[in-house]
Amino acid sequence: QVQLVESGGGLVQAGGSLRLSCAASQRTFSRYIMGWFRQAPGKEREFVAAISWSGGSTSYADSVKGRFTISRDNAKNTVTLQMSSLKPEDTAVYYCAADASWVTAATPAGYDYWGQGTQVTVSS
Repeated sequence: QVQLVESGGGLVQAGGSLRLSCAASQRTFSRYIMGWFRQAPGKEREFVAAISWSGGSTSYADSVKGRFTISRDNAKNTVTLQMSSLKPEDTAVYYCAADASWVTAATPAGYDYWGQGTQVTVSS
């Protein structure tokens, strides 16, 4: 069982930046593909970014490509989402997820473990 705890959400003006972190409880963290997803009110949960076990491969949704960066520190059992040039449409609850194959890394159903989410609100 992996426990994931997100932090770093908040309110920011459009064009600003935020850094989300996700801390994992498992020492086997480095074996998991990690992903970030988001869910806005009334919408389905959508893929944001994913990172491979080593951090050598990353994947991004087109809507965040060039603005968001996912990274991980296996020594600290953490994965980070650096968000810049934020837009009001980025407003959502952001979730960290663990344990997917790379083939399914962009789909929520591919993940076994989820954090509780952290709210990101971007004002115009």
